[in-house]
Amino acid sequence: MRQLLLALTLCLASPICHAWNAAGHRLVAAIAWDQLSLANRQRVSTILASHPDYERWAKIPGSSEHPDIFAEAATWPDAIRSDPRFNDESGKGSAIPGLPDNGRHKNWHFVDINADGEVVDGLLDRQIEELSEVLRSEVDMSQISYALPWLLHLVADIHQPLHVGRHGDEGGNRVDVENPYNRRWLFSSLHTYWDDLPGPPWLRGKRLEQKKRELSERYRAPEQANVRRWRDESHRLLIHAYPDSEGNLPAFISEEFHRRASEIAGQRIIDAGYRLGRLLEEILNAGVSRETR
Repeated sequence: MRQLLLALTLCLASPICHAWNAAGHRLVAAIAWDQLSLANRQRVSTILASHPDYERWAKIPGSSEHPDIFAEAATWPDAIRSDPRFNDESGKGSAIPGLPDNGRHKNWHFVDINADGEVVDGLLDRQIEELSEVLRSEVDMSQISYALPWLLHLVADIHQPLHVGRHGDEGGNRVDVENPYNRRWLFSSLHTYWDDLPGPPWLRGKRLEQKKRELSERYRAPEQANVRRWRDESHRLLIHAYPDSEGNLPAFISEEFHRRASEIAGQRIIDAGYRLGRLLEEILNAGVSRETR
């Protein structure tokens, strides 16, 4: 009976698995926004205003404030997974006005590394570097406004341990867990469990600001390092990402595991937010420097 309940719950109730849920991505973006100078806040807002989905980002939270739109834009690469305008094969189907690409690019969201430290699947780390180069370049605005939401999103992704994961279990999506700390879904995948640690996906506005302040007060700001370091940090955290009762079906989320995972998630949200903000500052300031030569 227990297994039947698990199967029904997973089939009918579980959300589509992404990375951090929308709350996590908004939190990372909100922390990054705080690292930007006033001039660079205006620059990123101008870039996003050129994106064809800009009005959607303003409509969803019901706010035209630049920080809110910046945070909502960070969720866009997950939102397009269920958007019929996009498809799983880049370049297929009708072109979307204002966008250079209509692919969902699922393999941009993760990178799998084997026991020898070799990348065996996924482009997450590589895409962060390539998108950063797009923002540094002098290509047309459609390329830049396309690259920015992706960069906001993927810097958060690479700080989620299960996005730099084991090859074969789809980042914990094939690991079922029983989670007494989630009232919405007692049973889910391990990946979904980690996604939801930052908060409920509808977290916005004043509650998002409050959560951001709590995290900023609790966790230390990280060293900036580089994309390879970010990736390797997440990969090393995998040893803590799987419940001790993994051999059980489903694995049980214990109080100790939940406490430890919550601490890791909080620190990684802070790490991602600070690093994203500093990365954008470096990119945008370099562009201004070139313009004034």
